[in-house]
Amino acid sequence: MARGIETKCLHLEEDEEYSNNYGAISYPIFQTATYAHMGVGKSTGYDYSRLQNPTREHLEKVVAALENGIDALALTTGMAAITLMMEMFSPGDHLIADADLYGGSIRLFSNISKKNGITFSSIDCYKEDVESYINENTKAVYIETPTNPMMNVTDIEKLGKVAKRHNLLLIVDNTFLSPYFQNPLELGADIVVHSGTKYLGGHNDTLAGFIVTNRKDISEKLRFLIKTTGAGLAPFDSWLILRGIKTLGIRMEKAQENAIVIANWLKEQKAVTKVIYPGLKEHQGYEIMKKQARGFGAMITFQLESKEYALAVLEKVRMIKFAESLGGVETLITYPATQTHADVPKEIREKNGITDSTLRLSVGIEDVKDLLEELNKVFYE
Repeated sequence: MARGIETKCLHLEEDEEYSNNYGAISYPIFQTATYAHMGVGKSTGYDYSRLQNPTREHLEKVVAALENGIDALALTTGMAAITLMMEMFSPGDHLIADADLYGGSIRLFSNISKKNGITFSSIDCYKEDVESYINENTKAVYIETPTNPMMNVTDIEKLGKVAKRHNLLLIVDNTFLSPYFQNPLELGADIVVHSGTKYLGGHNDTLAGFIVTNRKDISEKLRFLIKTTGAGLAPFDSWLILRGIKTLGIRMEKAQENAIVIANWLKEQKAVTKVIYPGLKEHQGYEIMKKQARGFGAMITFQLESKEYALAVLEKVRMIKFAESLGGVETLITYPATQTHADVPKEIREKNGITDSTLRLSVGIEDVKDLLEELNKVFYE
């Protein structure tokens, strides 16, 4: 019988048949750079922590289990994970990428990947005919769903079938929903990436990134690349993410519960011209989300009546923090135009719907009454 995801956050089945690490419930931090051997050919299973470390390996097994993959790689940041993944491609390769992506991903593709000879078609994958953009040299489709920050929702299963017909990789950034709410590999994706800094870590206290796959050939390529480029996650950071994952389920449920209340509150405010949250029935992706995910997440994007009003909100918040990140226990509010998407050209931002009056809210796990009280003060005092 398959275990529930809440249990997977806490237990690896393979570890339950025996007691190791002196019975420690908290997996130990193996803070070492190298490992001693008894002789030639007599390895402990570990040689050098750039190649692998027991703490990192344990974390990778947990994340692979959560995403129902065969392998996961833990890296120093989410961008390190995407950068490593892009090393699978060669000069002359073409990728189709969602137009509305995290600004760091756009910056990487536009400046580093293109410099390395990789070309891109940037389209709205949730509504355009992806198949019409496939060329002879197309190798992959890269999406976020929901997207950052405009919350566009793409049908992963439908896009996965397109990718399979043309022998393309489907790569899904699953940061916004986490494996607790969505498992793209089960829907036809070949690779899932995460900024582990966000919901997996959950406490805004460390950086991490993950690549997960259900294909042995991809796993082998990625293992060679991480060994060669050396961006594996350090032991202590691996332990912090392991600790964070233990409460992933209850954090995601509480944050989502709060987000639904706040999204509906925002809809009633005159100064708010648009609320974008996939859990609202009027959202274009509501029915798709019900089909492919177990929840709607805790990210809300909204438009205010003017840039001046948006800036005033950012200056007035106190308990809610004006900060660039998401997925932690604390509620954070972000200004995409100067933070997450500052390096994206203004014309592209505006085409994607990001204006000078756009705010993004990462809803935390505080008492929702306290969050609403703060928002009332910020909006009306």
